[in-house]
Amino acid sequence: MTRPFSGDRLVIATHNRGKLEEIAALLQPYGVNVVSAGDLGLPEPAETEETFVGNARIKAHAAARATGLPALADDSGIEIEALGGAPGVHTADWAETPQGRDFVMAMTRAWTELEAIAAPEPRRARFCCTLVLAWPDGHDEVFAGQMPGRIVWPMRGDRGHGYDPIFQPDGHDLTFAQMDRWEKNRISHRADAFRKLVQGCFT
Repeated sequence: MTRPFSGDRLVIATHNRGKLEEIAALLQPYGVNVVSAGDLGLPEPAETEETFVGNARIKAHAAARATGLPALADDSGIEIEALGGAPGVHTADWAETPQGRDFVMAMTRAWTELEAIAAPEPRRARFCCTLVLAWPDGHDEVFAGQMPGRIVWPMRGDRGHGYDPIFQPDGHDLTFAQMDRWEKNRISHRADAFRKLVQGCFT
């Protein structure tokens, strides 16, 4: 039995404005006021775990302890089967440069590594999202979602973000970056995890 969310304020443990807006829209029907860790001036904790759930837990519990409010964190990324699940929790790290994040570089690296081992087609991959809802007393609830698909090349589409231009979800002819934002948000790994969160804690 999951613990229901009973308050009206929730901290979203992120410094990413786009992620805050996406989550706020998903929670709007439940009368929850959200504020981000960034807006509250909280530092970003070091993500030292090697799993999505581990890193989401670090962020959620840090925000809950600092504010005395329940906090929601997500950790997400792409796992490419032929690369042993890489980049996984290092999805954003592959894009890091001294000038900021360069996802074209990250996508090129992924494809180059697949070519180097002559990975057979279809080159299977999945986007993963783990949500952790933590309370100040240390309790948490975990919800994981995923979207299976394949890696394609060359990059297609200019919508979305991250690795979206090389990810074609199962059952669709378009990459995430070619899809209307609302269509992507309806079928994505984050939507899958959110449906489970809402079922478990908000209804």
